[in-house]
Amino acid sequence: MLIPQGMAYAKLAGMPEIYGLYGGLVPLILYALFGTSRQMSVGPVAISSVLIAEGISRIEGVIAFSPQFIAYAVAAGLCIGVLQFVFGLLRMGFLVNFLSHPVIAGFTSAAAFIIFASQLSDFLGFYIDRELSLFGKIKYALTNLDKANLYAVGICLGSMALMLFLKKVNRIIPGALIVVVLGIAVSYLFNLHDAHGLQIIGLIPEGLPDFALPDLSPSVLEVIYPTVLTVTIIGIVEGIGIAKTLEGKHQSYLVNNNRELIALGLSKIGGALFLSVPTSGSFTRSAVNNEAGARTALASLVTAAIIGLTLLFFTPIFYYLPKAVLAAVILLAVRGLFEYKEAINLWKNHRSDFFLMSATFLVTLFFGIEKGVLAGVILSVMNVLYRSSRPHIAVLGIVPGKTYYRNVKRFEEIKHETDALIVRFDSQLYFANASYFRDRIRKIVLEEDRPLKCFFLDAKSISDIDSSGLRALRDIHRFLQKKGIDLFVCGAIGTIRDRLEREGFTRELGENRWFLSLHDGVRYYKQTIEKTHE
Repeated sequence: MLIPQGMAYAKLAGMPEIYGLYGGLVPLILYALFGTSRQMSVGPVAISSVLIAEGISRIEGVIAFSPQFIAYAVAAGLCIGVLQFVFGLLRMGFLVNFLSHPVIAGFTSAAAFIIFASQLSDFLGFYIDRELSLFGKIKYALTNLDKANLYAVGICLGSMALMLFLKKVNRIIPGALIVVVLGIAVSYLFNLHDAHGLQIIGLIPEGLPDFALPDLSPSVLEVIYPTVLTVTIIGIVEGIGIAKTLEGKHQSYLVNNNRELIALGLSKIGGALFLSVPTSGSFTRSAVNNEAGARTALASLVTAAIIGLTLLFFTPIFYYLPKAVLAAVILLAVRGLFEYKEAINLWKNHRSDFFLMSATFLVTLFFGIEKGVLAGVILSVMNVLYRSSRPHIAVLGIVPGKTYYRNVKRFEEIKHETDALIVRFDSQLYFANASYFRDRIRKIVLEEDRPLKCFFLDAKSISDIDSSGLRALRDIHRFLQKKGIDLFVCGAIGTIRDRLEREGFTRELGENRWFLSLHDGVRYYKQTIEKTHE
């Protein structure tokens, strides 16, 4: 799989096919030595390739497949690797949590359309300017269908059909490699290049890659940094996500996020020093690697050895390979990127996440991949902040005949205490939600149509509290005091109790206003405070 995909994804990235084969050599060896996933397959991948192509192509005067384009792409790969390596050293693997799945799904679904448009030229067999926009490429293709090379269309569709069939027979059959071999044979035997104008790969250099230090001058860094940041973010999510998925399937080893970042970073650094297209973890190849029985990183070393032999002795074989075959490999590989099932599921069950996915999808589709990734990051962070600033607050009542309490809105049989109000706050109490906490408690108290003598705060879900949260708690205490309502705090964990003790709030509220459980507090109120009010 790596041989045809490597060549195809290099072409997708705007680089000659040989750079994709280089991506299957040094990066695999380095990841095998330093990675923590035993089945992960690194190398050229569709998302990283299209990000590189989109980003470098936006640099003024830089044309795909030109020496300058290649130099910028390799330099970007080195910088991406250095960033990921540094993030791993600084234990910043948690960054993977800041892009939610709906955002990733929206981005990858739009990327599938962009990749599809980029392959129309090879699929139809006539030239389409890579500089055209997504819709520009589609429009040009539709208005020039009379120029289509039927041999290219037939070979592409036939290759996809054969790969799908072989996948159904057995997923570990190397369908991509088989269609490459058949494509070369058909193209050579029937002389389709000369007789019918079929586009072929042509000459691919022989030999292992040379060591070369990419140009990292300030002028280069200035123009490639947007691409570097974009691919770094997506590479972190993609690589760690694949490793975690494989870990979950086996349950026999643990993936370390920070060590994964170090390994992925080193693989990119090593790849760039030996002229590789920027690499990442591949979900499809990793899945096949796993199903084929790989249990250790030795599988990657064997793969790298075979790629090395291919570079040394077999690259001339690919001279007659039709470009339509590589287009088929890419189109079939990115088919799974369009997450329509996820969109349907989110629409039915998580409407807010559906809008998050849709927004990322549309921004990526209409404004480009870099802006789509930026929008995804911003939307993810905003979503985290919004949900954190408006946590769940529930009014509780006792379950008849029991000693525990539940949300009165969820169970009809649950009843309020006669003159007491019980509220549970389901979050840490800090600066982002302190005002919301204070305002919601006040509103709940003011909306009660019965006289209240006691307010119970069920604090068992409050995992942390800062100075803003403590200020809000003091404000609620004063508010309740003015209304003649006693405040009780129940179920607070030890760290919260310690902090409030140090701040003096324990004495301020009163030693007899703190209970380890809600039921203990309510029972104390009924037995003691209620008698006092009487």
